[in-house]
Amino acid sequence: MMKTDTDGELIERLRGGDQPALAALYDRHRDKLRRMVQVRLDPRLAGRIAPSDVLQEAYIDALKRFPHYFAKAEQSFFGWLRLVVGQRLADVHREHLGVKKRDARQELPFGHPQGGRGSAACLASCVAGALTSPSGAAARNEDVARLEAALNELDDVDREILLLRHFEELSNSETATVLGLQAPAASKRYVRALARLKQIMESIVE
Repeated sequence: MMKTDTDGELIERLRGGDQPALAALYDRHRDKLRRMVQVRLDPRLAGRIAPSDVLQEAYIDALKRFPHYFAKAEQSFFGWLRLVVGQRLADVHREHLGVKKRDARQELPFGHPQGGRGSAACLASCVAGALTSPSGAAARNEDVARLEAALNELDDVDREILLLRHFEELSNSETATVLGLQAPAASKRYVRALARLKQIMESIVE
């Protein structure tokens, strides 16, 4: 059986300029990156932009920029890839939705709780989709509005943790890395946010 290189071995190969190592690393994390794009892609772009299009463009970005990772290699490689994909997604939103590009000094990194589209609107849409049938479109729209209003009462970090854990399906350690928290703190925040989300869901279905 052929030996499969570990992430660490692939990263060392990439450090030496071996671009196929980047392809292998990207493929390993593709499913998680795809979920990230699916959750955060503005619904107004449905049918116009596919998550695979964003991932393909982001891979080209990563090919151009991977030397930057080694200049700050204390970051996890997945975290760096997620940042590259997030920046590409932000560019897609600017290009297709006419969002004006702000001063770079005012830009928040993607994955920051106030950066990108990962907030109450996205979370409410995802949760309401699980609660209602496609035939109940009117009721679902009402549920989305009610959920969004309620979720806006959550702390920014709590909303982001719900997205990362519940919809992007990241592990606790990955979530902690993305948000710059210690793993125990991220775990406590997730439990607290999930309890609050359950309260909201119960109020919606009553």
